[in-house]
Amino acid sequence: MTINQSGWKPTMGEAGAPDGETFTGNRALMLEEPLIFEIGGADTTGVDIDPPAAHESRLGGLERRSEIGLPGLSEPETVRHYTRLSRQNYAIDLGLFPLGSCTMKHNPRLNERLARLPGFADVHPLAPIDTVQGALELIHELAHWLVTLTGMHSVAMSPKAGAHGELCGILAIRAALDARGDSRKVILVPESAHGTNPATAAFAGFTVEDIPATAEGRVDLKALEARLGPDVAGVMITNPNTCGLFERDMKAISDAVHAAGGFVYCDGANFNAIVGRVRPGDLGIDAMHINLHKTFSTPHGGGGPGSGPVVFSEALSPYAPLPFVEKAADGSFRIVEEETAEEHHGDSFGRMTAFHGQMGMFTRALSYILSHGADGLRQVAEDAVLNANYVLRSLEDVLEAPFGGSGPCMHEALFSDAGLADGFTTLDIAKALIDEGYHPMTMYFPLVVHGAMLVEPTETESRAALDQFIGALRSVAERAKSGDERLKSAPHFAPRRRLDETLAARKPVLVWKELPVADAAE
Repeated sequence: MTINQSGWKPTMGEAGAPDGETFTGNRALMLEEPLIFEIGGADTTGVDIDPPAAHESRLGGLERRSEIGLPGLSEPETVRHYTRLSRQNYAIDLGLFPLGSCTMKHNPRLNERLARLPGFADVHPLAPIDTVQGALELIHELAHWLVTLTGMHSVAMSPKAGAHGELCGILAIRAALDARGDSRKVILVPESAHGTNPATAAFAGFTVEDIPATAEGRVDLKALEARLGPDVAGVMITNPNTCGLFERDMKAISDAVHAAGGFVYCDGANFNAIVGRVRPGDLGIDAMHINLHKTFSTPHGGGGPGSGPVVFSEALSPYAPLPFVEKAADGSFRIVEEETAEEHHGDSFGRMTAFHGQMGMFTRALSYILSHGADGLRQVAEDAVLNANYVLRSLEDVLEAPFGGSGPCMHEALFSDAGLADGFTTLDIAKALIDEGYHPMTMYFPLVVHGAMLVEPTETESRAALDQFIGALRSVAERAKSGDERLKSAPHFAPRRRLDETLAARKPVLVWKELPVADAAE
């Protein structure tokens, strides 16, 4: 077996190492980690295994004829390699994570502990119903609180994520239209909506048309009313929207859409900014998904299964998907499937998923709701809004805030690249933030703002943490406005320097092999 010890390895580049190279490539205790193929040796293993006894192959001539090319490492080398890699992973448990529209917030450990209780963590979706009554009761209890908090009529717990929930709501709208023999094909999507909204409507077979935003960053109500007609199935609207603003005309929008015979879908991804303060059902919403990880609890982007329950108005409830948990007259809980749906749920558009939801997500969300209570949930929304406005007002003298005059923002603060020195961009600010020890904010979204920088501090950050972040972003912004050329080659202190963003996107190197450096992104 031959292991190539000198495969492709990113170079430091001329712009790197401003204060000089070290012999190892390490920086203090930040270790320069090679690829796993570049350490160890071909004859090294973590365990000693006797050579296999001679045997007759039963592969019929399909045996491998070349070396498999696996890296050879001892156990300490293996453990150290992966431990060093884990130290390079930035996470919310290490520091503030200002991604806008993603709500990267601290998740209380209480919820993690409850989700790991054997009765919830080990439950199997095919277990006999009479053996999982406690788990089904938890799902039913969470469904009750989601309906209560949103002021809606019912909820589908089975959708697996936000975009999956969008599809669930749109399919329910189509089923309702089909039930009344209506062939409407147009979904209106405002410019201030989430980017997944038009994709979902198109995926469901609808034609998508844009509705412009006003100069204040909200839906242009007059433009919306002018477009409504007998071909419009409904509107998909995000509230609070991606400009970080509450749609003040939401009730008027809903009334106009309903009067025209359509339905209102609301992207509820930003529900954390209004939970306990506003009930979407009171605004005339017909369907809305809730990202449990954003509003309640569950680490975001953890790689596990997602959950995006969808709440429905009374008009759309008959068309909600199966299966769902129902409480029987004797107090027991059952799952309504296709076989039993004809009794009282025969208009359902069908099944979206194999089973009835994600137990871990449900447990964390209910734990979060019950441990906060009504006053605590209200404070969550208030603190999220307060922190975002603190960031907005603390930086609007050095960064352009395109909708800063539209009133208080909600959970996120939006800035643009207007006012930076010629040739300096949002990307330069984001890369310089890495040197300051922060994951960059959301960049170039929403699309209605040039060079957008969307910052969401969340409700879990302290005043001290916000002040430090504001200081770092202010420092970087002032350098970008003064034309500090050193910003153009940032980051300088990260293990990797600035990538060629275009090459990294179009020619990603995902599998190790010998490559000339020119073919890599760095």
